[in-house]
Amino acid sequence: MDTRFNLFENETSVKFGKRFANAGMVIQQSTLPRSTQELVSLRASQINGCGWCVDMHTKDAAAAGETAVRLHLVATWRESTVFTEAERAALALAEEGTRLADAHEGVSDGTWERVREHYDDDQIAALVSLVALINAANRLAVIVHQRGGSYEPGMFAAMLDA
Repeated sequence: MDTRFNLFENETSVKFGKRFANAGMVIQQSTLPRSTQELVSLRASQINGCGWCVDMHTKDAAAAGETAVRLHLVATWRESTVFTEAERAALALAEEGTRLADAHEGVSDGTWERVREHYDDDQIAALVSLVALINAANRLAVIVHQRGGSYEPGMFAAMLDA
């Protein structure tokens, strides 16, 4: 599978990408823990089959100090003991928010209640925004067959400064 279109070399997609990254900065600068942000992004990317985003979020999380054990167990978080109750609530929200078409109610009331138990309003706003943003990013990369493997932590910061 070859990449269909290079989003990093087209003027329109680069402009869009910069604005997209700026939206992401709002989430990154929120009080939602960075580790939770990476775990949520990784899990949604796994569900959506986005190799580029799985590569990016695995490497960014590792560079930020996340353990290999936790990264390897994200796909099976329900059957794992290494995640906090707050992280489990966020991962459930990520899954249900990513698989909207698979459930008649979208995000369940039970999941929403668990999220409300662990996060304040600003963190919930960041979490909901993150689920929406990572799903959009997954779609961009999957549509053009942007393949994983070449991402280096920090490379987007350098691209945005260019």
